[in-house]
Amino acid sequence: MKNIIVGTAGHIDHGKTTLIKALTGRNTDRWEEEQRRGITIDLGFTYFDLPGGDRVGIIDVPGHERFINNMVAGVVGMDLVLLVIAADEGIMPQTKEHVDILNLLGIEKSIIVLNKCDLVDEEWLELVEEEVREELEGTFLASAPVVKVSAATGEGLEDLTGLIERMTSDEVAAKDIQTIPRLPVDRAFTLSGFGTIITGTLVSGTITREDTLEMYPVGKECKIRSIQVHGQDKDTCYAGQRVAINLSNVKKKEIKRGCVLAPKNSMKNTDLLDVKMRILDSSVRILTNHMRLHFFTGTSEVLCRAVLLDKEEIGPGESGFVQLRLEEEVAVRRGDKFVVRFYSPMETIGGGEVLEPNPRVKRRFQQDVIEELKRKESGSTADVIELHVKGHGDTLITAAELAKLTALSLEEVKEDVEQLETQGLVCVFPMRKDTYVWHSDSRRRAELTILAALKDYEERFPYRYGMKKAEVQTAHFQKIKANVFDKILEMLIDGGCLKRVDEFLCTPEYEVRKDGTFDKVSGILLDTFAKAKYDFVRYPEIDIKGVDRMTADDILNILLEEQNIVKVADDMYTLKEYMDHAKEVIKERLREDPLITIAQVRDLFETSRKSAKPILEYMDSIKVTKKTGAESERIAY
Repeated sequence: MKNIIVGTAGHIDHGKTTLIKALTGRNTDRWEEEQRRGITIDLGFTYFDLPGGDRVGIIDVPGHERFINNMVAGVVGMDLVLLVIAADEGIMPQTKEHVDILNLLGIEKSIIVLNKCDLVDEEWLELVEEEVREELEGTFLASAPVVKVSAATGEGLEDLTGLIERMTSDEVAAKDIQTIPRLPVDRAFTLSGFGTIITGTLVSGTITREDTLEMYPVGKECKIRSIQVHGQDKDTCYAGQRVAINLSNVKKKEIKRGCVLAPKNSMKNTDLLDVKMRILDSSVRILTNHMRLHFFTGTSEVLCRAVLLDKEEIGPGESGFVQLRLEEEVAVRRGDKFVVRFYSPMETIGGGEVLEPNPRVKRRFQQDVIEELKRKESGSTADVIELHVKGHGDTLITAAELAKLTALSLEEVKEDVEQLETQGLVCVFPMRKDTYVWHSDSRRRAELTILAALKDYEERFPYRYGMKKAEVQTAHFQKIKANVFDKILEMLIDGGCLKRVDEFLCTPEYEVRKDGTFDKVSGILLDTFAKAKYDFVRYPEIDIKGVDRMTADDILNILLEEQNIVKVADDMYTLKEYMDHAKEVIKERLREDPLITIAQVRDLFETSRKSAKPILEYMDSIKVTKKTGAESERIAY
C-alpha cells in the first residue's frame, strides 16, 4: 500500500475544509476558534482510502493571509495538491500566493478543483474556468486537470477521487524508506497519562517503536514510546505517512514547530545557510543586501538577514547566490526547499533551495566562493561519486573502480570519499590492496536485514548462541567478499548494532534461553557424563526423555560453549574437570617415562581401550602429547 499525502491550497472561504469533510466524513478544524469563525487557522489532518487500497492523508492548510506560515508548514511531504477555487468568486490574491509558494517548494502535481459549482450556472462556470486557465498560464499548474465539484451536494466528488487515484498511482513514486528518518514537527502537545506527543509528515526513512532519536535543534535525545498512523497504533511508520509519536525524555515546552526528529548525529544545527534564491516574477520587492526576511523551510519559521554573494540586488524574476544569516538555529539538509517573505508587511517574495546547510561565513563577490556554489548547485564530483557508491550497495565499490567510472584521478576520488565520509554519507574500509566504499543508506539496509534475520533465527532457535557468521553472509550478502564482510561486521559490532559470540552473531540484547527444558536436558547430560567418568557414553545413546534431538543438540552446544563439558571425540563428551584431571595425570606420567601407550592410559583411568584411545587423541588436540609413529604410542608434545 502506497502512502500518499494530498494537500489543499486556495483562498479563504473557498471551501477547502468543507471539501475535505465531503471526501472523508471528518472535520479538520480542530480548534474552537476555527469552528466558531469558520476559517482554518492551523493545519488540519485526516485521511481516506482510495478504491485501489492506497491510503491518502489529507492536509487542510489555512487560506487566510495571516496564517500563511501554517500553509508553508503544511506543504512538507505533499505528493499532490488540490488547488480549490470557488466557482462563484474565481482566482483571488491568496490563491496566487499559494500557487507561488507551491511552486517554490517544488510541488509539481496538482488538480484544480472548481468548488461550489451548485451556486453558478453553466455559462458562468465556463467563464471562470477560462479565467483560471489564463491566470495560471506559465505556472506549474498550466496543464493541471480541472474537476468541477460541489462539496455541499456531492456533485463531482467521485470524479475527483478517481482522478486522485489515477494521478497518484501513475506518477507518485514511493518514498525513500531506506535513508535516515526525518520528521519535521508541525505540532507538539501533552496528553494525560502519555506525556509529550508530536505530529508531522515523515518525509524520509522509517521510525520504529523503541527507537532512540534526537530532537533538533534542541539537542535532546528521546525514545519513541508509541506510534500512531491515522489513529491506529503501529510498531513502525514509513516515509509518506502522517504520524503522531509519543516521546519520552523531552517536554512539550522544549519542542516547537520547526523542530526535526532524526537519528543522533545525522544532522547538524546551523544559523548559516548558503542558498540559491529566486525572486518571484510577481514580487513588488527587490531583494537588497542585508534585507531582513522571514525564512520558511519544512515546518520552521525563522527571521534572517540575506547577504547577497554575487549581485548587488535581485529583482523580480531574477535569481542569485545568497547566504542567509538566521536569528535562530535550524536543522536542514542540502536540497531542502524554502520560501522567504518580506519582513513587514508580510508578503511572499521568493524562495529556492539549500546548497550548503553548514557553511562558513562568506564575503561578498569572492570568485572562489561563487564557483564553489555553482558546483554545489550543479552537483559536485563528490555528488557523482556518492551516486556511484549508492549503486553498488550489494557489492561495495573500490576507490580504483570509482576513479575508472568517473575519469578522476585516484587522489581526487580519495579526497571526495573523505569528504563524503566526514558528512556521514559513506563508510570506508581500507584493505591491503584497495579501499572499499559503502553508502550509509546501504549500511542501514544491511543492518536492518541482519537484525531481521537474527531476530527470526533467535525466535526459532532459542537455545543457540545465534546465527553462524558464514550462514549470514551466504544467505544475505553473497556478493560481498568475505574479508570485507568481516570489516562490516566489525563496524556493526563496535557500533553496538550486533553482538558476536565466537563464530555466532546475535542481536545486542539476546541471551540463550535458560528455562525448564534447558535445566532438564543439561541435568540429564551432566549427570550421565559424571556417572560414566572415563567410560565415555556416546551422546546419541543418551535418553533425553521426550525432548527433540535438535533442541538437545543446541543445549549440548551451550554446555560446550560455557566449558562445562568438552568434546573428547566424535559423539563422545565428558565433564571438563575429568579431562583437566586426565591432562595432569598424563603430564606427570610423561615426566617419569617419555613414552606412554594406549594400554597404559587404559590402566591409569581404569577404562576400556575403546575410551583410552579418544583420551590420547584429545591430548594430541590440546598439544599435551604427539605421535611417535606407532598408532598406540605417544610422547610429550
